[in-house]
Amino acid sequence: MILFSSELEFTVKNKIKMNKLIIDVANEKIFLTIMTYDNIYNITHNNTKINYEKLTIFINDFLNSKSLKISDISKIYVNGGPGSFAGIRNSLSVVKAFHIAQKIDYYCYSLDNFKDEDDVSNENIPNLCDKFKIKKNLINPIYIR
Repeated sequence: MILFSSELEFTVKNKIKMNKLIIDVANEKIFLTIMTYDNIYNITHNNTKINYEKLTIFINDFLNSKSLKISDISKIYVNGGPGSFAGIRNSLSVVKAFHIAQKIDYYCYSLDNFKDEDDVSNENIPNLCDKFKIKKNLINPIYIR
């Protein structure tokens, strides 16, 4: 099979655009995961009030460290709780801003959605969202009182 340069460019661009970002700020740590075509990267930060305000910076720095930009992300998965009100509210606001500015689809999941599953690691969140038919671009947070 022979690929012309425009077909090859289209194929490469589609692979790049398959990048996923997972954001979990609901608990005691901020977890960020980037899933690319061939790699999975993770980073954590302490979950403090000051760090809530730095979430966008953490995301951009993490993306930059992997030679990515937010425009390279095709889907975002965000933990909507249960958990910290401030952490969830901030992460949902950031994700909604990325959605509006970059037209990136997002999925707001809860670990409660997957309570009978054995593997609820960040790397498996996209598969679980598909399996449990989590609706895209719908925010449904669960706060702990």
